[in-house]
Amino acid sequence: MSFARTLPGWRGIAAWWLAIVASAAIVATAAIARADEVTLGEEHQMSFPAHQSFLLTEDALRGDGVLFDTNPDDLGLVTLWNKIDIPVGIIASLAGNLPRYRYEVQVVPEGSSRSKIVVNVRGQNVTEAQLEEYRASHKLHLFAQVDKLARDYPPPAETPTAGGVNFALLPNEDLKGLAQRVTGNAGNWQIIAHDNGLKSPTDVAPFQTIWVRNGLVKQAKGSTAGSAPGQ
Repeated sequence: MSFARTLPGWRGIAAWWLAIVASAAIVATAAIARADEVTLGEEHQMSFPAHQSFLLTEDALRGDGVLFDTNPDDLGLVTLWNKIDIPVGIIASLAGNLPRYRYEVQVVPEGSSRSKIVVNVRGQNVTEAQLEEYRASHKLHLFAQVDKLARDYPPPAETPTAGGVNFALLPNEDLKGLAQRVTGNAGNWQIIAHDNGLKSPTDVAPFQTIWVRNGLVKQAKGSTAGSAPGQ
């Protein structure tokens, strides 16, 4: 058999291999596209006003050496992108589709004395399973760090510090219950709320410290009922 007769056969084999490579590239590209952007979210409740929770979050990230850009007016921040150390295919590497992640943090007010820290970890060119270990609560222990800072260096109180008494709320107690317990008149919750920057009798957290002016505390032994501010 001459070389001229075998050439078409080699062309067929080459075309077959090219088809396989092209199919693999299409599959790889589709897989990259599917895993191009993944976001996992988590939340953490705080017994502090939103702006104080935001400052605690910033301090916790700085303590871990995390770089970020902030938007203080919106109580949000975004960390810089970081590389994820997982194997990358040749096609993805050549295309520059390398795995990376960043954190997007937003502090949401929940009343005047409570807030919620929402943290999304956003990954590119990774799967959801691969991104799981990069959650802020796992990778940075962020929420534990924030709680520790709040215990060790509590934010300054935003309520009066003189002329009154601090009371800790009992389990399942709201401002009406506290007012009844320490002043003898549940209707005094409005004055207590005003003095503590609260808007409703339920705008409190479990075991929260509430300041009550002396004039109201003494009413528990007297007969005069307090009136709401402005009355």
